[in-house]
Amino acid sequence: MSVVYAVDVTITTPLHETELPDRVERAVHNLFPEADTERTDGRLRGEAHGMETFAERLREQAILDTAREAFFENHDGDTTAFRLKKAAAFQGLVNFAVGSADELGEIHVEVTVRDPSFEAYVDHVAPPTEGGEPVA
Repeated sequence: MSVVYAVDVTITTPLHETELPDRVERAVHNLFPEADTERTDGRLRGEAHGMETFAERLREQAILDTAREAFFENHDGDTTAFRLKKAAAFQGLVNFAVGSADELGEIHVEVTVRDPSFEAYVDHVAPPTEGGEPVA
């Protein structure tokens, strides 16, 4: 029996004059293809209700521990927020942004888990590892 997760994912990023909006949108869709996106007021905003492709990328890139750290470091109750680098996303890669903001700005992701629990969803997206291999 598979668990059904109730999750709201909001993705936002600035659209700079030096960027091609279609490329920025493609960067977002490379990691969140299920996101419905719209361009308004110099920003791209997307909404999704899952992160399956994002989770696949974390496994492919073997960065589950990094993702877990990002999720738990910036969480408040059932919500977490993290930033991703646009250039990596355009290549279909997850690269968490740390430190000062990137010149082009980053992709900001906010995830709110409504059911079953924040911890259960993190374990689903980025399971704990042992020796670099997922244990859950």
